[in-house]
Amino acid sequence: MRRLPLRVLMVLTGLSLLVVYLLAAALGYRLLLVAWAQRPSPLRVAAYFLVATVLFGLLSYQSGTAGLLRELDATKLSPAEAPRLHERLERLRTAFDVGDVSVHVANFEAPNALALGGAGGGALVVDGDLFALLAPAELDAILAHELAHMEGRDALVQTLGYTTVRTGGGVLFLALLPVGVVAGGLARALSWVRGRPPRPFGQHLAAVQFAVARATVAVLFVLTAVLRAHSRHREYRADDRAVEVTGDSIALARALVKIQRAATPGWGPLSSLYVHGDQAGMLTRLLATHPPMDERVGRLVERANRQGRRQRRPPAERPPS
Repeated sequence: MRRLPLRVLMVLTGLSLLVVYLLAAALGYRLLLVAWAQRPSPLRVAAYFLVATVLFGLLSYQSGTAGLLRELDATKLSPAEAPRLHERLERLRTAFDVGDVSVHVANFEAPNALALGGAGGGALVVDGDLFALLAPAELDAILAHELAHMEGRDALVQTLGYTTVRTGGGVLFLALLPVGVVAGGLARALSWVRGRPPRPFGQHLAAVQFAVARATVAVLFVLTAVLRAHSRHREYRADDRAVEVTGDSIALARALVKIQRAATPGWGPLSSLYVHGDQAGMLTRLLATHPPMDERVGRLVERANRQGRRQRRPPAERPPS
């Protein structure tokens, strides 16, 4: 009997909170209706969003190139310091629609090359180990691959894509937050009605924010997966474009195999302590920026085989006159 007054009090508290949250929801809905009535045209909103995204993306792109060069501690190579490399690069550059390209050398964790900038000009960063690892034709193929990325403005497209995702994520979070607050408030009120005091208000707000953030992250995950799929597609395109310029798909395949082997520790008594990447799951492949190396090499070898079969095909007999 002593618990009955307490139970009634908790029910009244819950009903009062329920009314408060419902009034807040109604007020918020009313404000949304007012804002919706004063809304600009959808085309104008889309234009504002597009302009803001492009501006932020371009700023991030420009500052990101210089920032990456500093972070990599890349050293610029002048023509006097690397004349053969510059001659090779200039010969390849004329086959691509790109501007002036500066060459930098850096020490990566594994042998690699990186294209920064776009068709208007940029920087090509090469790991110092590549010069000893690759034969001249293989190095040409890697340089051509990176120049293909510049020609396609792949770095700019990816930067704008990620900027759009981040901006959209912020807008989505703000749009979902009122819904999360109302839903969380209803759950808090029902806890009182059921006779179970809810968690402290600070924890309640943190849980609401976490739930809204989780919903936002789920949407962003899908958009990020789409961007990563586009990135993997551009890698294939850069491979194909490099082969078009160099005419040697096997050289690029050999270069990729050498880079993969140099980046993977050899088998031995301690090999079980290293991560070889052979156990990559579906999620890893879904979010990978590059296709599996075996698939890239297989495409290049198949292309060389097709070209070889066409070259070995006997000429068609001319019909008798």
